[in-house]
Amino acid sequence: MATVELRFSALPEHVRTARLVAAAVARRAGVDEAVLDEVRLAVGEACTRAVGLHQTGGIAAPVKVALIEDEKQFSIEVGDEAPHAVPGDRVPGSGPDADAEEDEMGLAVISGLVDDVEVSAGEHGGLIRMTWPTTPVTATLS
Repeated sequence: MATVELRFSALPEHVRTARLVAAAVARRAGVDEAVLDEVRLAVGEACTRAVGLHQTGGIAAPVKVALIEDEKQFSIEVGDEAPHAVPGDRVPGSGPDADAEEDEMGLAVISGLVDDVEVSAGEHGGLIRMTWPTTPVTATLS
């Protein structure tokens, strides 16, 4: 299992770099060429979400991205350190705010792009894990 880890300051300009690195590693891992745009878009959405959560929460910690190559699949984990409300913490009668709606929209976009998505969140941060199947890459000898 090969893993590439990225950590970047929670600034929007670093999201593009994360997308490019994710697409390059996915290609090398054997993700189908036709799916690479979806990988790029999903990583961009997940990283943009994490950057927004860090900026809104005033969190100085970096956004974390792990690109994990297994035998038959390729996974990307995007982690943030923003505290997320756990079920039952919401004050009764309070309406949804714009940040929560934007967060849900981002997760909906990711779910539309990736068939295998896991989202976990708690008071110490959140993690989005996205997984794509791979095809074996055959090495060519010159």
